[in-house]
Amino acid sequence: MRPTAAKWIAVLMATVALASCQEAEVVERQDPVVRVATVELAPLAETRSYTGTIVPRTEVAEAFRVGGKVAARLVDVGDRVEAGQVLARLDTVDLGLQLEQRQAELRASRANLATAEADAERARALFKRGHVTQAALDARQLAVDEARSRLEQAERAVSLATNQMEYAELKASADGAVSATSVEAGQVISAGQPVVSIARLDEKEVEVALPESRLANLEGSTAEVELWAGGARFSARLREVAPEADPTSRTYRARFSIPDADETVRLGMTATLSLTKGDPAPIARVPMTALLDDGRGPVVFVVDPTSSELERRPIVVEAYRSEEAIVSDGLEEGEAIVTLGVQKLEEGTTVRVARTRTASAE
Repeated sequence: MRPTAAKWIAVLMATVALASCQEAEVVERQDPVVRVATVELAPLAETRSYTGTIVPRTEVAEAFRVGGKVAARLVDVGDRVEAGQVLARLDTVDLGLQLEQRQAELRASRANLATAEADAERARALFKRGHVTQAALDARQLAVDEARSRLEQAERAVSLATNQMEYAELKASADGAVSATSVEAGQVISAGQPVVSIARLDEKEVEVALPESRLANLEGSTAEVELWAGGARFSARLREVAPEADPTSRTYRARFSIPDADETVRLGMTATLSLTKGDPAPIARVPMTALLDDGRGPVVFVVDPTSSELERRPIVVEAYRSEEAIVSDGLEEGEAIVTLGVQKLEEGTTVRVARTRTASAE
């Protein structure tokens, strides 16, 4: 082979070797590929919802204290009433006659007492002169005592008849709204028969039916009520649970009071009761493969979305599960954390993202 040809072959081989070294160096300098998960924060607490109805805590069935014929009913369902407002009236003809009779008996009793006292006074005067015996004087005094007792009885009878005249007007016992009416004008009713039902508006509640499997969740739960109409939300508090299940539905009736209920909360409205049990603070569920602990506490590697560089981020682990850790502090919503190979990574390294999953509380 001629020297010139050998020289060109040597130059060509050197060029190829140099190019191969440069390519190998480029391959070696490529950024590492990492698998990441997107952080989503959500409460760890468990929330269950039930449909209920707004009801008054107290509902009073107003009734007359005397019987008779209803002369007028002055309210209808839905009317707002105030304490002392007249709801209905009875026919007072018979009650008036009874009062007049008692008053006549009272006048007669007073006259009888006056006669008995006069007879007793004359008997005492005759007794002093010896014209009557002690027995006759005692008899006159007993007649006075009897007349006085009859007078007291007649006075009480007049007071009772007067009260019965006042009972002919049925008055509301408290502020509220008329929720039901049971009688109409012209109807003859007895004492104590319900006439009008008044729902008090000072305390409102939501009533729900709970299955027996959920009764244990009531203890330690936080309750919130959301109205279907308008979506207003109010805090609620458990007041009572029925001691036995409904025989048909096999559910337990529970009532939750709504202390901050305003005028938007109307009786009969449909509402959703939410029972939340557990810590409402937002947390993230992080795969165990994303954690690194070299003796200085648990950390994760967060990928900077702009520069793709790794940040070594200390975190607070609330609890460890079989395949995940509950992180309560150190992570923000939407951040990307490395989930594999964290033992081989260093802070400040530029990486490439291979595939994204989600690290959340779901």
